Amino acid sequence: MKHLLWITGGRIIDPANNRDEIGDLFAMDGKLVDQLSDAEKAEATKVDAAGRVVTPGLVDIHVHFRYPGQTHKEDISTGTRAAAAGGFTTVVCMPNTSPVCDNAGTIQRIIDKVEREAVINVYPTGCLTLGMKGESLAPTGQLKSAGAVAMTDDGACVQSNEIMRRAVEYAKMFDLPIMDHCQDQSLTEGAVMNEGEWSIRLGLRGWPKAAEDIIVARNVILAEVTGAHIHMQHISSAASVDILRRAKDRNVSVTAEASPHHIEFTDAQLFDYDTGFKMNPPLRTEADREALIQGLCDGTLDCIATDHAPHTPTEKDCEFDYAPFGVIGLENSLASTLGTLYHSKRLSLSDVIALMTHKGAEICKLDAGTLSTGAPADICILDPDEEWTVDAEHFQSKSRNCPWHGETLKGKVKATFVAGKQVFDGKSITA
Repeated sequence: MKHLLWITGGRIIDPANNRDEIGDLFAMDGKLVDQLSDAEKAEATKVDAAGRVVTPGLVDIHVHFRYPGQTHKEDISTGTRAAAAGGFTTVVCMPNTSPVCDNAGTIQRIIDKVEREAVINVYPTGCLTLGMKGESLAPTGQLKSAGAVAMTDDGACVQSNEIMRRAVEYAKMFDLPIMDHCQDQSLTEGAVMNEGEWSIRLGLRGWPKAAEDIIVARNVILAEVTGAHIHMQHISSAASVDILRRAKDRNVSVTAEASPHHIEFTDAQLFDYDTGFKMNPPLRTEADREALIQGLCDGTLDCIATDHAPHTPTEKDCEFDYAPFGVIGLENSLASTLGTLYHSKRLSLSDVIALMTHKGAEICKLDAGTLSTGAPADICILDPDEEWTVDAEHFQSKSRNCPWHGETLKGKVKATFVAGKQVFDGKSITA
């Protein structure tokens, strides 16, 4: 028996196909189709989307689901449920698990778990170096064959330029993007927040922007030398945006992402030593925040990615110096990004949806982020104007380290569909 879906009367926004119109959307057996017959319509699951926006399912190419080895913080089940509640239908998981994803066996272990427990599409990444130690290369070809869609040592930037060059060259041979967490660790030892006025006021060890800028410049040079595609993760510095802008003017094969927290908050948020705002890279200044927004507006920065990084309340509830870096954001990232970019009139609704759908998918070459005929019927229905107050205590995620807790945002996910089947109804997981 065919599985049929008919979404009626919504404002369909599909940036990849320059579509923005009131209309109907149809799916058959998990794929989008142009039309259903009258008989098929009579049998289809019908969803009234009048007054709401229908978009491709959101795509996030930078999340941490902590499986294997750190499932007290998050696991595949809770992580994907959190993603579905946020309108996401496709995510890319980072490899800094326990053990790390530097071998085909660990990649297969994740894929098997995803098949059993995930309610959305999850793709793994492989480590650039063995043990994420930055000393010798991981088996790139084996990791790709096992299912890795990108290579990264996220959280442990490769410090050796020679090792990074060889890693980049090998990844290019296998047509895999390299995703890099840009941090010169010699400049950040013991650092816990942005170096500047607020670090001095608070008496905390400062983290200079140069630590990011130097590695971004290094990666631009390596991309230019090798012709490989290097993607810069969670950019936070105005100077890095400028370096990337100049590189793109020369047609260097580089891309970059910004995170919702870096485009909304600044280091002034740490005035009361709230570890909920401790992240890597750290929150920067208002000038940096504005540069990130401008970079998203002019295409220098290519997509939004949450860097969803769960930690337990016990881990975060300690002195600022000792708390782990990282925040969660899958369940509110659409609303927070809409507030920063759309409701502030910096970008159109279609532009914001593009940053959170096909633009990220294209970086990792994923079949996601569009409403094209024949594409997977991964769909998000949202009300961009509905206000709600973030309550992390009721999140689908296992963790609660959300800097938006208690904040009133505008933009609510009303339904999420994966392969034509509803997995979230606006209140609860239905898968």
